[in-house]
Amino acid sequence: IIDGDARLSCLCLAGQVSDSEITTVEGLSEGAHLAPIQTCFAEHGGSQCGFCTPGFLLSAQALLEENDSPTDEEISCAIEGNLCRCTGYQQIVDSIKAAAEIHRGESEPVPPASNPHPNPHPDGPEEPSMPPGHAR
Repeated sequence: IIDGDARLSCLCLAGQVSDSEITTVEGLSEGAHLAPIQTCFAEHGGSQCGFCTPGFLLSAQALLEENDSPTDEEISCAIEGNLCRCTGYQQIVDSIKAAAEIHRGESEPVPPASNPHPNPHPDGPEEPSMPPGHAR
């Protein structure tokens, strides 16, 4: 988000935005607390592999800052520059609608569910059987 507007970062030169206010996906959350748009994406399945998620989150956030009651058509227009091959878009639209309800004060954010598949080795394996980057 550049000066409040969703922009395609791949089409912006650094020199063009050097005096601008820039918000990246990392700037949406406050420390360990996710922004409502992030929790809604997690809760409603709006992100799958994660590759496209930052673009959708920022496009949605910019939309909701301008319009907290977007129609389906307005949501589609806001996210049209982002491509996803995992979700089919309906879950993304549902996520944005849920975040809009939070922005309007009609509902409270729900924290994302805990990871159902925790890492059994949070500190890494004792002795890796193969160096990283190799397969059997």
